[in-house]
Amino acid sequence: MSVTHVRLVSVPVRDQDRARDFYVDTLGFDLVRDNPMGPGGRWVQVAPKGAATALTLVTWFPTMPPGSLKGLVLETDDLDGDVARLRARGVVFAEDGILTAPWGRYVTFDDPDGNGIVLQATRV
Repeated sequence: MSVTHVRLVSVPVRDQDRARDFYVDTLGFDLVRDNPMGPGGRWVQVAPKGAATALTLVTWFPTMPPGSLKGLVLETDDLDGDVARLRARGVVFAEDGILTAPWGRYVTFDDPDGNGIVLQATRV
């Protein structure tokens, strides 16, 4: 097998506009594509600036209801600053706040549909 990287991860959402606004305006991702797809469908793709892996905000997988994705891990080199910025933009973090583990520090939150996100700073 000659896989070089993960290209896309599908994130199940209820409302693509609301999800796009959250990932772009709140998290600061780039909007890669927002195009019609098939009859009545839409391809919405977002990604962190400069990332090789993007997210597709999907509504068409019956086995992936909105909010069913858990453990999407985002890496940051400024966890405290990002938490402060996201909190100012209305993101609600888990009650336990920033946690420390042997491998680094992290905090968890949900997108508007309840998909679970981990924002982490890995120790090097």
